[in-house]
Amino acid sequence: MPGTDAMKLRKIGSFFVGGRTVTLDGLPVEQRRLAIGAAPRPVDPNGDHVTGQMYVQEFRLAEPRCPYPVLFWHGGGMTGVNWETTPDGRPGWLTRFLEAGFDVLVSDAVERGRSSWSMYPQIYEGAPLFRTKNEAWDMFRMGPPGSYATDAAARRPWPEVQFPPEAFDAFAAQWVPRWVGHEAMTEAAYGALLARVGPCLVVGHSQGGGFALQMTQRYPDLIRGVVALEPSGAPDTAGISDALPPHLVLWGDHIADHPVWTRYRGAVDAYVSALAAQGVPARILDMPQEGMAGNTHFLMMDRNSDALAGRVIDWLAAAAEAAAR
Repeated sequence: MPGTDAMKLRKIGSFFVGGRTVTLDGLPVEQRRLAIGAAPRPVDPNGDHVTGQMYVQEFRLAEPRCPYPVLFWHGGGMTGVNWETTPDGRPGWLTRFLEAGFDVLVSDAVERGRSSWSMYPQIYEGAPLFRTKNEAWDMFRMGPPGSYATDAAARRPWPEVQFPPEAFDAFAAQWVPRWVGHEAMTEAAYGALLARVGPCLVVGHSQGGGFALQMTQRYPDLIRGVVALEPSGAPDTAGISDALPPHLVLWGDHIADHPVWTRYRGAVDAYVSALAAQGVPARILDMPQEGMAGNTHFLMMDRNSDALAGRVIDWLAAAAEAAAR
Protein backbone atom coordinates (compact mmCIF):
# COMPACT_ATOMS: atom_id res chain seq x y z
CA MET A 1 0.00 0.00 0.00
CA PRO A 2 1.30 3.51 -0.79
CA GLY A 3 1.96 5.82 2.14
CA THR A 4 -0.47 8.50 3.23
CA ASP A 5 1.90 11.18 1.91
CA ALA A 6 0.73 10.13 -1.57
CA MET A 7 -2.86 11.05 -0.70
CA LYS A 8 -3.64 14.69 -1.54
CA LEU A 9 -7.23 15.81 -1.14
CA ARG A 10 -8.85 18.74 -2.92
CA LYS A 11 -12.10 18.49 -0.98
CA ILE A 12 -13.66 17.01 2.14
CA GLY A 13 -17.36 17.76 2.23
CA SER A 14 -20.72 16.39 3.29
CA PHE A 15 -24.35 16.55 2.25
CA PHE A 16 -27.75 14.96 2.82
CA VAL A 17 -29.86 13.22 0.19
CA GLY A 18 -33.41 11.89 0.13
CA GLY A 19 -36.03 12.42 2.76
CA ARG A 20 -39.53 13.88 2.89
CA THR A 21 -41.62 16.08 5.15
CA VAL A 22 -44.16 14.58 7.55
CA THR A 23 -46.59 16.85 9.43
CA LEU A 24 -47.68 15.90 12.95
CA ASP A 25 -50.53 17.42 14.91
CA GLY A 26 -52.58 16.70 18.01
CA LEU A 27 -49.57 15.79 20.17
CA PRO A 28 -49.22 17.19 23.71
CA VAL A 29 -46.85 20.07 24.38
CA GLU A 30 -44.24 19.10 26.99
CA GLN A 31 -42.42 21.18 29.56
CA ARG A 32 -38.74 20.17 29.32
CA ARG A 33 -35.46 21.60 30.59
CA LEU A 34 -33.10 21.95 27.60
CA ALA A 35 -30.10 23.84 28.98
CA ILE A 36 -27.90 23.49 32.07
CA GLY A 37 -29.40 25.44 34.95
CA ALA A 38 -32.35 26.66 32.88
CA ALA A 39 -36.01 26.41 33.78
CA PRO A 40 -38.26 24.05 31.81
CA ARG A 41 -39.88 25.55 28.72
CA PRO A 42 -42.55 24.37 26.28
CA VAL A 43 -41.49 21.88 23.61
CA ASP A 44 -44.10 21.50 20.88
CA PRO A 45 -43.63 18.41 18.63
CA ASN A 46 -46.47 19.45 16.31
CA GLY A 47 -45.46 20.66 12.87
CA ASP A 48 -43.24 19.58 9.97
CA HIS A 49 -40.54 16.92 10.42
CA VAL A 50 -37.94 15.68 7.92
CA THR A 51 -37.60 11.90 7.73
CA GLY A 52 -35.81 9.42 5.47
CA GLN A 53 -32.74 11.56 4.79
CA MET A 54 -29.22 10.12 4.47
CA TYR A 55 -25.89 11.67 5.45
CA VAL A 56 -22.95 11.36 3.07
CA GLN A 57 -19.33 12.46 3.53
CA GLU A 58 -17.17 12.80 0.44
CA PHE A 59 -13.42 12.75 0.00
CA ARG A 60 -12.19 14.05 -3.35
CA LEU A 61 -8.59 13.63 -4.41
CA ALA A 62 -6.55 16.35 -6.09
CA GLU A 63 -5.58 13.86 -8.80
CA PRO A 64 -7.80 10.74 -8.74
CA ARG A 65 -6.52 7.85 -10.80
CA CYS A 66 -9.96 6.29 -11.28
CA PRO A 67 -12.71 8.12 -13.19
CA TYR A 68 -15.41 6.74 -10.88
CA PRO A 69 -15.79 7.34 -7.13
CA VAL A 70 -16.31 4.48 -4.68
CA LEU A 71 -19.44 4.54 -2.51
CA PHE A 72 -19.13 2.65 0.79
CA TRP A 73 -22.42 1.31 2.23
CA HIS A 74 -22.37 -0.18 5.75
CA GLY A 75 -24.42 -2.98 7.30
CA GLY A 76 -27.31 -3.23 9.74
CA GLY A 77 -27.04 -1.41 13.05
CA MET A 78 -23.80 0.20 11.87
CA THR A 79 -22.63 3.52 10.42
CA GLY A 80 -20.02 4.75 7.96
CA VAL A 81 -17.37 4.62 10.70
CA ASN A 82 -16.96 0.95 9.76
CA TRP A 83 -14.90 2.10 6.77
CA GLU A 84 -12.89 4.86 8.46
CA THR A 85 -10.63 2.97 10.89
CA THR A 86 -10.47 -0.44 12.51
CA PRO A 87 -11.40 -0.88 16.19
CA ASP A 88 -7.76 -1.59 17.04
CA GLY A 89 -6.60 1.65 15.41
CA ARG A 90 -5.34 0.62 11.97
CA PRO A 91 -6.27 2.62 8.84
CA GLY A 92 -9.61 1.59 7.37
CA TRP A 93 -10.63 1.02 3.79
CA LEU A 94 -11.43 4.72 3.40
CA THR A 95 -7.72 5.49 3.70
CA ARG A 96 -6.60 2.55 1.58
CA PHE A 97 -8.93 3.40 -1.31
CA LEU A 98 -7.92 7.05 -1.27
CA GLU A 99 -4.28 5.98 -1.36
CA ALA A 100 -5.10 3.79 -4.35
CA GLY A 101 -6.47 6.77 -6.27
CA PHE A 102 -10.24 6.53 -5.77
CA ASP A 103 -12.50 9.36 -4.69
CA VAL A 104 -14.58 7.97 -1.81
CA LEU A 105 -18.05 8.70 -0.43
CA VAL A 106 -19.04 7.19 2.93
CA SER A 107 -22.68 7.29 4.00
CA ASP A 108 -24.67 6.77 7.19
CA ALA A 109 -27.81 5.05 5.96
CA VAL A 110 -31.30 6.26 6.80
CA GLU A 111 -31.97 6.26 10.62
CA ARG A 112 -28.28 5.54 11.36
CA GLY A 113 -25.60 7.83 12.80
CA ARG A 114 -25.63 11.36 11.46
CA SER A 115 -28.67 10.64 9.31
CA SER A 116 -30.61 10.60 12.59
CA TRP A 117 -33.94 8.89 13.20
CA SER A 118 -37.56 9.96 13.56
CA MET A 119 -40.21 9.94 16.26
CA TYR A 120 -41.95 6.66 16.94
CA PRO A 121 -44.68 5.56 16.76
CA GLN A 122 -45.73 8.90 15.23
CA ILE A 123 -43.46 8.55 12.14
CA TYR A 124 -41.70 5.19 12.49
CA GLU A 125 -44.17 2.43 13.27
CA GLY A 126 -42.33 1.02 16.26
CA ALA A 127 -39.28 1.07 18.47
CA PRO A 128 -35.78 0.17 17.24
CA LEU A 129 -33.80 -2.97 17.82
CA PHE A 130 -30.64 -2.84 19.93
CA ARG A 131 -27.81 -5.32 19.45
CA THR A 132 -26.17 -7.02 22.42
CA LYS A 133 -22.52 -8.01 22.48
CA ASN A 134 -23.66 -11.59 23.09
CA GLU A 135 -25.66 -11.72 19.85
CA ALA A 136 -23.02 -9.89 17.84
CA TRP A 137 -20.19 -12.19 18.92
CA ASP A 138 -22.22 -15.09 17.53
CA MET A 139 -23.61 -13.42 14.37
CA PHE A 140 -20.26 -11.93 13.43
CA ARG A 141 -18.63 -15.37 13.84
CA MET A 142 -15.97 -14.31 16.31
CA GLY A 143 -15.96 -17.71 17.98
CA PRO A 144 -17.83 -21.03 18.31
CA PRO A 145 -21.44 -21.03 19.55
CA GLY A 146 -21.59 -20.27 23.26
CA SER A 147 -18.06 -18.81 23.35
CA TYR A 148 -19.01 -15.28 24.39
CA ALA A 149 -18.54 -14.11 27.98
CA THR A 150 -19.07 -10.74 29.61
CA ASP A 151 -15.52 -11.02 30.96
CA ALA A 152 -13.32 -10.42 27.91
CA ALA A 153 -10.63 -12.73 29.28
CA ALA A 154 -13.12 -15.62 29.38
CA ARG A 155 -14.20 -15.35 25.73
CA ARG A 156 -13.12 -18.13 23.36
CA PRO A 157 -12.57 -16.83 19.82
CA TRP A 158 -11.76 -19.15 16.96
CA PRO A 159 -8.03 -20.02 17.23
CA GLU A 160 -7.28 -18.53 13.81
CA VAL A 161 -9.69 -15.57 14.06
CA GLN A 162 -8.61 -12.56 12.01
CA PHE A 163 -10.63 -10.00 13.97
CA PRO A 164 -8.60 -8.69 16.93
CA PRO A 165 -10.59 -10.06 19.93
CA GLU A 166 -9.05 -7.49 22.28
CA ALA A 167 -10.80 -4.77 20.24
CA PHE A 168 -14.28 -6.32 20.34
CA ASP A 169 -15.55 -4.11 23.19
CA ALA A 170 -14.25 -0.99 21.42
CA PHE A 171 -16.06 -2.19 18.30
CA ALA A 172 -19.32 -2.53 20.25
CA ALA A 173 -19.22 1.20 21.02
CA GLN A 174 -19.86 1.86 17.28
CA TRP A 175 -23.21 0.09 17.11
CA VAL A 176 -26.42 2.10 16.78
CA PRO A 177 -30.16 1.29 16.93
CA ARG A 178 -31.83 -0.07 13.82
CA TRP A 179 -35.40 -0.42 12.64
CA VAL A 180 -36.93 -3.22 10.58
CA GLY A 181 -39.16 -2.68 7.57
CA HIS A 182 -37.38 0.45 6.32
CA GLU A 183 -36.03 -1.05 3.10
CA ALA A 184 -38.06 1.13 0.73
CA MET A 185 -37.11 4.32 2.57
CA THR A 186 -33.44 3.37 2.56
CA GLU A 187 -33.46 2.37 -1.09
CA ALA A 188 -35.04 5.72 -1.99
CA ALA A 189 -32.15 7.52 -0.28
CA TYR A 190 -29.55 5.35 -2.00
CA GLY A 191 -31.29 6.06 -5.30
CA ALA A 192 -31.07 9.81 -4.62
CA LEU A 193 -27.37 9.40 -3.84
CA LEU A 194 -26.68 7.54 -7.08
CA ALA A 195 -28.59 10.15 -9.09
CA ARG A 196 -26.52 12.92 -7.49
CA VAL A 197 -23.12 11.23 -7.82
CA GLY A 198 -23.52 9.73 -11.27
CA PRO A 199 -21.38 6.87 -12.60
CA CYS A 200 -19.68 5.15 -9.69
CA LEU A 201 -18.48 1.95 -8.03
CA VAL A 202 -20.34 0.56 -4.99
CA VAL A 203 -18.93 -1.47 -2.10
CA GLY A 204 -21.53 -2.71 0.38
CA HIS A 205 -21.24 -4.80 3.53
CA SER A 206 -23.87 -7.14 5.01
CA GLN A 207 -27.25 -5.35 4.79
CA GLY A 208 -25.50 -2.68 2.72
CA GLY A 209 -24.28 -5.43 0.41
CA GLY A 210 -27.85 -6.56 -0.14
CA PHE A 211 -28.85 -2.97 -0.89
CA ALA A 212 -25.91 -2.68 -3.30
CA LEU A 213 -27.09 -5.73 -5.26
CA GLN A 214 -30.66 -4.40 -5.32
CA MET A 215 -29.70 -0.90 -6.45
CA THR A 216 -27.42 -2.30 -9.15
CA GLN A 217 -30.51 -3.84 -10.74
CA ARG A 218 -32.30 -0.50 -10.59
CA TYR A 219 -29.41 1.70 -11.71
CA PRO A 220 -27.26 -0.39 -14.08
CA ASP A 221 -26.54 2.75 -16.08
CA LEU A 222 -24.85 4.40 -13.07
CA ILE A 223 -23.09 1.58 -11.22
CA ARG A 224 -19.97 0.46 -13.10
CA GLY A 225 -19.07 -2.34 -10.68
CA VAL A 226 -20.40 -3.67 -7.37
CA VAL A 227 -18.64 -5.45 -4.52
CA ALA A 228 -20.69 -7.12 -1.78
CA LEU A 229 -18.91 -8.18 1.41
CA GLU A 230 -20.95 -10.99 2.96
CA PRO A 231 -24.33 -9.62 1.81
CA SER A 232 -27.22 -10.65 4.05
CA GLY A 233 -29.64 -10.89 1.15
CA ALA A 234 -30.04 -10.81 -2.60
CA PRO A 235 -32.73 -9.38 -4.91
CA ASP A 236 -35.11 -11.35 -7.07
CA THR A 237 -33.42 -12.96 -10.04
CA ALA A 238 -36.21 -11.64 -12.30
CA GLY A 239 -34.35 -8.33 -12.42
CA ILE A 240 -31.19 -9.83 -13.90
CA SER A 241 -30.16 -8.84 -17.41
CA ASP A 242 -26.92 -8.89 -19.35
CA ALA A 243 -26.80 -5.08 -18.97
CA LEU A 244 -25.75 -5.38 -15.33
CA PRO A 245 -22.15 -4.44 -14.41
CA PRO A 246 -19.56 -6.86 -12.98
CA HIS A 247 -20.18 -8.28 -9.49
CA LEU A 248 -17.73 -9.48 -6.84
CA VAL A 249 -18.90 -11.18 -3.63
CA LEU A 250 -16.57 -11.92 -0.69
CA TRP A 251 -17.14 -14.48 2.06
CA GLY A 252 -15.22 -15.10 5.27
CA ASP A 253 -14.75 -18.22 7.38
CA HIS A 254 -16.92 -20.49 9.54
CA ILE A 255 -20.10 -19.88 7.55
CA ALA A 256 -20.86 -23.60 7.58
CA ASP A 257 -20.75 -23.47 11.40
CA HIS A 258 -23.58 -20.91 11.53
CA PRO A 259 -27.12 -21.80 10.35
CA VAL A 260 -28.20 -18.22 9.67
CA TRP A 261 -25.16 -17.44 7.55
CA THR A 262 -25.48 -20.78 5.76
CA ARG A 263 -28.95 -19.70 4.58
CA TYR A 264 -27.81 -16.20 3.66
CA ARG A 265 -24.90 -17.50 1.65
CA GLY A 266 -27.03 -20.09 -0.13
CA ALA A 267 -29.40 -17.39 -1.37
CA VAL A 268 -26.60 -15.07 -2.48
CA ASP A 269 -24.59 -17.81 -4.20
CA ALA A 270 -27.73 -18.79 -6.13
CA TYR A 271 -28.11 -15.17 -7.20
CA VAL A 272 -24.48 -15.02 -8.38
CA SER A 273 -25.03 -18.20 -10.37
CA ALA A 274 -28.08 -16.63 -11.99
CA LEU A 275 -26.01 -13.57 -12.89
CA ALA A 276 -23.37 -15.73 -14.55
CA ALA A 277 -26.04 -17.66 -16.44
CA GLN A 278 -27.19 -14.36 -17.96
CA GLY A 279 -23.66 -13.46 -19.03
CA VAL A 280 -22.97 -10.97 -16.25
CA PRO A 281 -19.34 -11.09 -15.05
CA ALA A 282 -19.81 -12.36 -11.48
CA ARG A 283 -17.25 -13.85 -9.13
CA ILE A 284 -17.32 -15.27 -5.61
CA LEU A 285 -14.16 -14.78 -3.57
CA ASP A 286 -14.22 -17.37 -0.79
CA MET A 287 -11.41 -16.43 1.60
CA PRO A 288 -10.83 -19.92 3.09
CA GLN A 289 -10.62 -21.35 -0.42
CA GLU A 290 -8.12 -18.58 -1.19
CA GLY A 291 -5.93 -19.80 1.69
CA MET A 292 -7.01 -17.10 4.17
CA ALA A 293 -8.47 -18.69 7.30
CA GLY A 294 -10.33 -17.02 10.14
CA ASN A 295 -12.02 -14.04 8.50
CA THR A 296 -15.14 -12.88 10.34
CA HIS A 297 -18.22 -11.12 9.06
CA PHE A 298 -16.30 -7.83 9.26
CA LEU A 299 -13.70 -8.50 6.59
CA MET A 300 -12.72 -4.82 6.32
CA MET A 301 -11.83 -4.75 10.04
CA ASP A 302 -9.99 -8.06 10.28
CA ARG A 303 -6.22 -8.11 10.76
CA ASN A 304 -5.72 -8.93 7.07
CA SER A 305 -7.97 -6.06 5.95
CA ASP A 306 -5.17 -4.47 3.91
CA ALA A 307 -4.68 -7.66 1.89
CA LEU A 308 -8.42 -7.92 1.26
CA ALA A 309 -8.58 -4.24 0.31
CA GLY A 310 -5.83 -4.87 -2.23
CA ARG A 311 -7.84 -7.65 -3.86
CA VAL A 312 -10.96 -5.47 -4.07
CA ILE A 313 -9.02 -2.43 -5.31
CA ASP A 314 -7.46 -4.45 -8.14
CA TRP A 315 -10.85 -5.85 -9.13
CA LEU A 316 -12.54 -2.42 -9.09
CA ALA A 317 -9.70 -0.85 -11.05
CA ALA A 318 -10.15 -3.47 -13.75
CA ALA A 319 -13.94 -3.01 -13.75
CA ALA A 320 -13.54 0.78 -14.04
CA GLU A 321 -11.04 0.44 -16.88
CA ALA A 322 -13.40 -1.88 -18.79
CA ALA A 323 -16.34 0.47 -18.23
CA ALA A 324 -14.38 3.51 -19.38
CA ARG A 325 -13.41 1.90 -22.71
